[in-house]
Amino acid sequence: MEWFKTLLIVLQVISALAVILLVLLQQGKGADMGAAFGSGSSGSLFGASGSANFLSHATAVFAAAFFICTLGITWIGNKKEVSPGVLSGTVAPVVAPAAAPLVTPQDPSKPAVPK
Repeated sequence: MEWFKTLLIVLQVISALAVILLVLLQQGKGADMGAAFGSGSSGSLFGASGSANFLSHATAVFAAAFFICTLGITWIGNKKEVSPGVLSGTVAPVVAPAAAPLVTPQDPSKPAVPK
């Protein structure tokens, strides 16, 4: 199960970096308005309108992968082994230690001798 958690963490980091990169590549809404009035800079790597669909869909796919990996890591991290309870009867009984012999001193000046 540890290898699955490692795989999910690697996929989460890759998808997070991809989302960051794709969001930075996309143009804002204000860039389209400037291009409509002839301010140039509307050309991009994918063309004037083709980039919106590809980058938006790719961002959505990587964001979904990020959230799925996050839920998977959380689910694996919260799974704990359940130990049997006190009332289940599987706990070994506790044995009391043996009592020490009583020692009564005879004379306070002499050391005590056990009987």
